[in-house]
Amino acid sequence: MKTINKLVLAFFLLAEFLVNAQPPDPGGGTGPVGPGAPSSPIDMYVYGLAIISVLLIAFYTKKYKNQKV
Repeated sequence: MKTINKLVLAFFLLAEFLVNAQPPDPGGGTGPVGPGAPSSPIDMYVYGLAIISVLLIAFYTKKYKNQKV
């Protein structure tokens, strides 16, 4: 069980470094406005976040059921 925890921690640490939500030019202007502009930087990662959330729900559900038995 400790190996799984270490792997999950390493995965999230790697994800933290790869997914940085800072704009490329923090001192710049306001950027494009209109229907073609993304509403937030998280829009690009919605599918990845959905997959991770489903995996976490399944993991903790299984973990909870194993403790209950």
